[in-house]
Amino acid sequence: MSPKQLRGEVTSDLLLDAALRVFVESGEQGLTVNAVIRASGVSLGSLYHHFGSLDGLIGTLGHRWLGRLLGGLAEAMQGAGTARAGIAGVVDAYLAFVREHPGPALLLHSPLADRKGMAQGKELRDAQEARVSAMGNWVALYVDSGELAPLPLPLIESLVLGPVVAVARRSLSGIDDVDLDEAARLLPEQIWRSVRA
Repeated sequence: MSPKQLRGEVTSDLLLDAALRVFVESGEQGLTVNAVIRASGVSLGSLYHHFGSLDGLIGTLGHRWLGRLLGGLAEAMQGAGTARAGIAGVVDAYLAFVREHPGPALLLHSPLADRKGMAQGKELRDAQEARVSAMGNWVALYVDSGELAPLPLPLIESLVLGPVVAVARRSLSGIDDVDLDEAARLLPEQIWRSVRA
């Protein structure tokens, strides 16, 4: 990598890290170009050069962390020897991500991310195609083996991730009535009952 490319990567990372900090500290309303520039120490021109707009910066930030989350889920599935163990691994990996990366988890579960997901769902899914396909292939393998119910992939995905996302959102919203460790212990069996063959 040339020195110029390295500087560009460093600048991009500074802007992405600053945008996340601003979002966590000030919410969506505080996530402005000026706030990101102040927090990063990077010029306005550099932001536009690397991301095209604030929306481009936020989109890249979301893709970065969604990729890490999905990568952890895919790894948990692939490392499991049974469908039941894979479900438990996904629940544990998802809730561990929320515990270990509360700022990025807050962004991924925010109304801002929801709006982007509704408006650009196909593009977002296509951008994560390798991870999504690996997870889909894993599910298909266990449907074919008779361990998972013969349901369409989107329904299995919803039955597995729906409860976990709901618990994550509740925890991230500041409601102090959900224990992520307890959820990681109890949810896998309940989810398993809904997707087993």
